[in-house]
Amino acid sequence: MRTEPKLTRLDRVFARLDREPERPAHIDVPKMSRHRIVLIAATAAFYGAIVWAVVITSWLVRLDWQVMFFRPYQQWSEIHWFVDYYVVLGQRGPTAVMVSAWLGWRSWRQHTLRPLLALGVSLLLLNITVGAAKYGMGRLGPHYATIIGSNEMGLGGDIFPSGHTANAVVTWGILAYLASTPRARRWLSAVSAVTSLGVGMATVYLGTHWLSDVLLGWVAGLLIMLALPWFEPLIARAEARIFDLRDRWRSRRTGTASAPVSAPPVVVTPLPADRDDVAARSPRAPAYLAPGPHTARSERAPVTPAGSRRPPHPERLPHGSTSSAHP
Repeated sequence: MRTEPKLTRLDRVFARLDREPERPAHIDVPKMSRHRIVLIAATAAFYGAIVWAVVITSWLVRLDWQVMFFRPYQQWSEIHWFVDYYVVLGQRGPTAVMVSAWLGWRSWRQHTLRPLLALGVSLLLLNITVGAAKYGMGRLGPHYATIIGSNEMGLGGDIFPSGHTANAVVTWGILAYLASTPRARRWLSAVSAVTSLGVGMATVYLGTHWLSDVLLGWVAGLLIMLALPWFEPLIARAEARIFDLRDRWRSRRTGTASAPVSAPPVVVTPLPADRDDVAARSPRAPAYLAPGPHTARSERAPVTPAGSRRPPHPERLPHGSTSSAHP
């Protein structure tokens, strides 16, 4: 009795993904257009301008100190509890869990791993670029400032640019990036911009970041989102590689049926075209039928469309003729 193998939960998940192996036609993958390249160049120039303005202790640093001395958390203390909860929308752990759950459901519905892979690539770029800038410039935050009016650069800090702001731009912006329709992309882009703006202002309110930190965090997150189409071929190859590894793992787990052992080939000699040669090589004694009275057609053996199966006999006479008696 043959029984079907019992599927595990992982097998059922991949079986669901295999139901539609090709990407749905209505999903538009963003491409690196000329317009996007111009935006990347302008955003990178703005990024460099903010860094330079802080390094030379320009008016932007003076504005940072003015906002810090204003102490928004004391001016509007009644909303302090709300801002404490709202700033969580920029923390990497909680936001990554929430967005991963949504994109996991999208992957299930669209039968593709691209949403989760795009999120992973964007977070990896965020950790590399923003983390390197933080530790490379080493700026101290408002609560740890040492000299009034200084830029606090190179003192071992890690707040420039704002990681909360950049993370909010990337994690909520990826929803707009992966939207299936232009209208959904516009709405999600607006929601992402407002959310990341609110997270940046929340860090300034709480005194954990300078205003310039938040500006640079917005620009850093925007650069990652604009450059993400460059990594679409890598995402596609990673998706194909994952499915290929899955297939190999499944074949090793279930085992492949062994091929049957083939018998040695049998040499068959073709028959010659001349049938007289066959008769000469294998002589057979002729068969004789005993003569008898003529029988009616209904009593004779039936004749098939291919002709009579009786062998030819030289002493048989045509129908209707009288047979001579043998002595």
